[in-house]
Amino acid sequence: MAQKEVVTINKSFIEELFERGNYDEPFFPDKKLAGEFIDRLFHFLFIPFKGKYDSKEELETEYENLKNSFSSLLFDLIPKEYTVKDHTRTFFFAIPGIYRLLLKDAAAIARYDPASVSVDEVFVAYPGFYATAVYRLAHQLYRQKVKVLPRLLSEHAHSRTGIDIHPGALIGESFFIDHGTGIVIGESTVIGDHVKIYQGVTLGALNVAKEDAKMKRHPTIENNVIIYSGATVLGGDTVIGHDSIIGGNVWLTNAVAPYSVVYQKSEVIVRDPKTGAEPIGFLI
Repeated sequence: MAQKEVVTINKSFIEELFERGNYDEPFFPDKKLAGEFIDRLFHFLFIPFKGKYDSKEELETEYENLKNSFSSLLFDLIPKEYTVKDHTRTFFFAIPGIYRLLLKDAAAIARYDPASVSVDEVFVAYPGFYATAVYRLAHQLYRQKVKVLPRLLSEHAHSRTGIDIHPGALIGESFFIDHGTGIVIGESTVIGDHVKIYQGVTLGALNVAKEDAKMKRHPTIENNVIIYSGATVLGGDTVIGHDSIIGGNVWLTNAVAPYSVVYQKSEVIVRDPKTGAEPIGFLI
């Protein structure tokens, strides 16, 4: 290809990128700053700060600094009828209630996980708690109809923990994620109180058609349900009744009555040592 043609193609491509990225009203916040803000807020709320702040006044100053950092993320994101000041006030007004919910989540983990030493250990070391904390904060922004930022926060937690919780999901009190890697909780999922979920669980949609985006596509999990690792529960009409247990690797697309136990039955076949025959004939 001649050098002149290469230059022309490159120029055309640059023009295409410029037009594609030249929005009249930019609406993407800085992804790095969003992650830094949510980590800073998480540390402020849950990581011991003895020696870092020597007085309540210093703690209050940091809280005001967090508000300023949050406000800087909101420019060009918000609906025209709302202001940055309104959103900041609403979000930080909600934080005390979110904080108390998260204390219940941490207490549930410390109570039910035999490996847990203390609630403080949950704060500093448990990825499930971190993912839940970021979800609850992002969910508040989702309720405020802030564009893009709730997803950036939830994807930041996803990248750090392997736990994917859409900020639109509704999750009740004392939520317990154990281990957590590979968990997926979809946008219209509804989860009740005192629910325990283990690694690899998917609460997903049966129908992924774009025209059904506004419908309830994800399941409802009622109070006091345990869902063990690898289970997949799909569909907006799928309701797992309260006080049920869903075993590992179960695949569910239909409702389950309260107090049910659902499990996948395994079959054990012992090889014949005399013949050496394999019970399953396959090659890898």
